[in-house]
Amino acid sequence: MSGKDDLSIANVSTSDIPESKRVAMLRDFYCHGVKAELDVRDGESIVADLTSHSLPDLQLLLGTLFGARVVRPKQLVVDGDDSLALICNRSGTIGITARGRELLVGPGEAVLASAEDASTIERFVTGDCVSLRVPRRVLVPMIMDVDDAVMRIIRDRQTEIRVLVDYATSLVRENALATAALRQVGVEHLHDLLALVLGAADDVREVIGRRGAKAARLRKAKFLIVNNCWRQDLSVVGVAQELGVTPRYLQRLFEADGRTFSSFLIEQRLKRAHRMLREPEFSERPVSSIAYDVGFGDLSYFNRCFRRTYGATPSDVRSGTAE
Repeated sequence: MSGKDDLSIANVSTSDIPESKRVAMLRDFYCHGVKAELDVRDGESIVADLTSHSLPDLQLLLGTLFGARVVRPKQLVVDGDDSLALICNRSGTIGITARGRELLVGPGEAVLASAEDASTIERFVTGDCVSLRVPRRVLVPMIMDVDDAVMRIIRDRQTEIRVLVDYATSLVRENALATAALRQVGVEHLHDLLALVLGAADDVREVIGRRGAKAARLRKAKFLIVNNCWRQDLSVVGVAQELGVTPRYLQRLFEADGRTFSSFLIEQRLKRAHRMLREPEFSERPVSSIAYDVGFGDLSYFNRCFRRTYGATPSDVRSGTAE
């Protein structure tokens, strides 16, 4: 397990665990990470590959478990945990029992479970899922009747489910949750997407839509910068005009993301220069030429920014002596 500020990451995979230790390791994982017990079926081989990201107001669990049941018995329900978990099944079939109901959740479907209920979750066919657990207080203001949404298969919002799953997996794949500013934005977006899957009230959907529009504009701005960072005339004014917004509005979008327009532009130029310095096809090109090619107009400034970012000079990176 590793932690960084308010982020805790736990991984468990049966491919890394001897057969004799798998049950104990998995029981520990579920006991501490999910507050549940593991019921192992006799004679069955357990297959598991799970990653948990725990943050304030969100736990994101990705992966698969096959050959055992996850049980939250009555004696655990009294622990005061009122969190709600949306289980999004990506493939295979999941069975879930709670509130006197037995549900089968197929690929592309989802179900909301409550920690206040005694429950059993079991995978009948191999596959994987994405689960988001949040405190009850997060969803209550956004959902008309959140209790009514518990233990009902969600089949009619597969587009919303797919967007939520894609966004959650991209956060993990790109390690975005390791950065404090991105972590906060990521959790907020996951809350919004979760509410949309559950059928947020109209006024909440409107607010979420406005936030989504801001996120979309920021993504487009970053795309424009990444693909045009070599241009020395690239500016906040020009990008704002391309997006149809004011320069100040664009600056605020970047500030909400934990940086400035200029810092993101310089970062992309430095990344481009770093790649060129390591590629054989540019080995004969002078460092000054590379600096100008990636958009810097001042060699001294380029060298200062490069050393501050990579802790080495461009020549060190080119020669391979940089750590």
